[in-house]
Amino acid sequence: MKVSVVGTGYVGLVSGVCLAEKGHEVVCVDIDQSKVDMINSGQPPIYEMGLEELLKNNIGNRMEATTDLAGAVKSSQITLIAVGTPFDGERIDLKYVKQVARDVGDIIKNKSDYHVVVVKSTVVPGTTDDVVLPILEEQSGKKAGAGFGVGMNPEFLTEGVAVKDFMEPDRIVIGGNDDQALDVQAELYSPWDNVEVLRTNCKTAEMIKYSSNAMLATCISFSNELANFCTALGGIDIAEVTRGLHLAHYLQPFVSDGARVRAPISSFFEAGCGFGGSCLPKDVKALVAHGEAHGQPMPLLDTVIKINREQPARVIKILEKHLGDLKDRKIGILGLAFKPDTDDMRESPSIPIIKTLKSLGASVRAYDPIAAEEAAKCFEPDTYERADSVESAVADADAVVLITRWDEFNAVPELIARVNPEVLFVDARRMLDKSKFARYDGIGM
Repeated sequence: MKVSVVGTGYVGLVSGVCLAEKGHEVVCVDIDQSKVDMINSGQPPIYEMGLEELLKNNIGNRMEATTDLAGAVKSSQITLIAVGTPFDGERIDLKYVKQVARDVGDIIKNKSDYHVVVVKSTVVPGTTDDVVLPILEEQSGKKAGAGFGVGMNPEFLTEGVAVKDFMEPDRIVIGGNDDQALDVQAELYSPWDNVEVLRTNCKTAEMIKYSSNAMLATCISFSNELANFCTALGGIDIAEVTRGLHLAHYLQPFVSDGARVRAPISSFFEAGCGFGGSCLPKDVKALVAHGEAHGQPMPLLDTVIKINREQPARVIKILEKHLGDLKDRKIGILGLAFKPDTDDMRESPSIPIIKTLKSLGASVRAYDPIAAEEAAKCFEPDTYERADSVESAVADADAVVLITRWDEFNAVPELIARVNPEVLFVDARRMLDKSKFARYDGIGM
């Protein structure tokens, strides 16, 4: 199929590259010429494991990037809208989605063939039917279901493994306003064998996306609430509680040979310093606001966000418990991105932790193997010193805080034992074995 993808951010670029890898002819559209030039040169403007390799494999072959939206839409059968939907505290901002809908509507006005417009951006339930569809009809002068089709195809990508998630999905959800729109989307995903495809309406497809992220966020905040309770009680380590929890058959089911496999969701039942990224915080907040706007309070999800917002402060409390006044204390930070295998700094717990340390007069030195450049954009220039290695971050520190679960940090116990054995190590992700440190504390102890 010939596909146009509007937006070359995290969702749009990964979708476009992976669709091309599966044999479709893809044109990615962006208004930023510099991003378009980067993509056409084989350099992705975002870091995502495996993305650069697939981009280089397809660019100039089955894929190209352009600023020419009209040319892309006219030459394709289906257009995916994958632009940002930021949350302003009260509602998601649909200005980019609306603008693309207006522009695409103008373009398909003069297309003789049936064209399907699919919303891939994360939007609250009702957006595709009540916002996008009317704009397309008004701008094109055509009726949805006759002159063109409208669909909603949510993404279920985890940053860091987004390429793998797209290429090996656990499900494909397609929503549409008529059978033809659904059929075209089904054809788009026909190269994926043995994957269950759920056909539904657009509103339900939108809700499935929000429900999925709300569930994961709830698991994390549930675990953090238990961790904080363990700390308050004393004598209980949340890491051991978690190990006992994970032995339940619904998190580690037995397979036919009697062995056990760990369910992927188990990782969300682990305590830490809070979740971040572009999806979970924004989507849960948006769902709560959308519920309130429709007269349906959502106190559970409201509390999920409250717990997460307060969790980074637990790290500061641990440091103060051991070091007292943090003024002039040297604190090493390991990890800046909100999770490993990505450079995404959006709502990363490292931001409030480092800013608080700075406000308390501490001297901060931080290291991240990938996100250093993105992190620099989130702070004033003198907020912290950038370390170029783990060793540099821990060398003369009074305390070291692990914030991101990078695999590289598995070597930290041996490194600290050699470089700075008496340093206080604060494990904000409960990633490492506490017995390997002379001085250790962490979330949930």
